[in-house]
Amino acid sequence: MADKNQQTYHPAAANGYSRNDTETGGVDPRELRRQKQKKWALYIIAFVIFQTGIIVLFTFTVMKFRTPKFRVRNSRSFDTFDVQPTTPSFNMRMNTQFGVKNTNFGPFKYGNTTVTFYYRGTEVGSTTLRKSKANFRSTKKVNVPVDLVMPTTLASNADLISDLNSGILPLTSQAKMNGKVEIMFIFKKKRTANMNCTMEVNLSSKALQNIKCK
Repeated sequence: MADKNQQTYHPAAANGYSRNDTETGGVDPRELRRQKQKKWALYIIAFVIFQTGIIVLFTFTVMKFRTPKFRVRNSRSFDTFDVQPTTPSFNMRMNTQFGVKNTNFGPFKYGNTTVTFYYRGTEVGSTTLRKSKANFRSTKKVNVPVDLVMPTTLASNADLISDLNSGILPLTSQAKMNGKVEIMFIFKKKRTANMNCTMEVNLSSKALQNIKCK
């Protein structure tokens, strides 16, 4: 009878207090799993946003096709410089440097290009740049001689007599350079670089000056 009346002593039960996993510092496995899922979801969302930003940046910078610029840069010297203000007449061979500026992330391959020089709308000379290419994000410099010869139609031109006497001969140059921009060896697009430049030949210093291109 004594054994039946004897009860097992449980401290928690005796105090009227029963502990669960949360109160003892334990974590519910299901809650832990949900937290991990949320964390991975945030990682995936951040990765997608980052990748989208990279693609947008790549599209608007690297993959953007830009039209190269074709310009007269300068004249290093004149091999021939025969100017007669009283006649009037001029005959010059100008060693001209041209520039093809390519800001694309790929080469610009262009074909043979003719550059024509004018004096107040009358053609006085031309030259040809052979086909070549301007490498990505660089300026290709090409040195080509240009013969500038007064045509007989200007023999009695009052503006020419005035310009030669003033010591300044105004000129313009025009050209169309056709080519293709190639990006990543796969994507290609045709581009045309138009030249429209004004300049002056200083007859006293025998130099090309005030070069302005649009």
